[in-house]
Amino acid sequence: MVTITDISKACGVSRATVSKALNGAPDIAPKTAERIREQARALGYLPNATARALKMGRSYNIGVLFSDPTGSGITHEYFSQILESVKAEAERLGYDITFISKDLGAMSMDFYEHAKYRSCDGVVIASADFQDPAIIRLAQSEIPTVTLDYTFDSRTSILSDNVRGMEALVRFVYERGHRRLAFIHGEMTSVTQKRVASFKKTCASLGITVPGDFIRPAVYHDPRSSGLATRALLALPEQPTCIFYPDDLSFLGGMSELERHGISIPKDMSVVGYDGIPLSQILRPRLTTYRQGAERMGSEAARLLIEQIEHPDTWLPQSITVEGELLEGDTVRIIG
Repeated sequence: MVTITDISKACGVSRATVSKALNGAPDIAPKTAERIREQARALGYLPNATARALKMGRSYNIGVLFSDPTGSGITHEYFSQILESVKAEAERLGYDITFISKDLGAMSMDFYEHAKYRSCDGVVIASADFQDPAIIRLAQSEIPTVTLDYTFDSRTSILSDNVRGMEALVRFVYERGHRRLAFIHGEMTSVTQKRVASFKKTCASLGITVPGDFIRPAVYHDPRSSGLATRALLALPEQPTCIFYPDDLSFLGGMSELERHGISIPKDMSVVGYDGIPLSQILRPRLTTYRQGAERMGSEAARLLIEQIEHPDTWLPQSITVEGELLEGDTVRIIG
């Protein structure tokens, strides 16, 4: 294994100079520092992570927490986009990522204990039940955290613009002549509360009355539950002309249910989704949906978490809202 001593001998400089050059110290002449780094690369030098952690007081490892009751987790395209951007930004800034869970093999531990066990410098909480005491313990601990789509006091959060996203969808459908709008929503999280409130408020502002049985509960990323909710809507004496689905993946359950009833999209029923995952734009007809800024959400989460880790004395909690965009597909017909 190549050591700092080997590099110092090859370059004819002290070990201290090599160490400073490899760590980017400003008191080494740029040409000397570059010559040392080139020699290190030529010799195949790899820094010792343990030694670096002891010296710098950091592990250069951040945790990523995904806890999803449906089990889709990182296999879901929306979350995978977030994860990929967290990973890319963390690596760009010199950090690795580790997944955090409640259990590790035969050992039972909560999220905080797992983060400590893995020596995480901080944690991105990307998907979780934010009322879970284990999540609250982690968010209120000394470990820096950044949350996605939820805000804890004195913590940084990255939020998708659920209010404006839902408003954009309702207005788009309204402009195409629809007045009987039904909304199948996910489990009642803070995200859902914002979307439901925005749906109702926008409908009211447009003079649309939404019957109580036009709003149906389901589970995010669960096509089966959205399919059952669709079945309930189709059984009503007066059906909606457009159904809003909790996310693009859940729409697949609705699509299957509509097909079973011989209902064609958009000729007989208009539909819209949410998230804007790539799959939604491959489907035929192409789904009208609202694309969330998943990539930016992930990169901002990693950047702000690492900023807090590296500059704790000047860090201030922030709440950043990331805008998305409406994707006009072919699933909303125009009512003359």
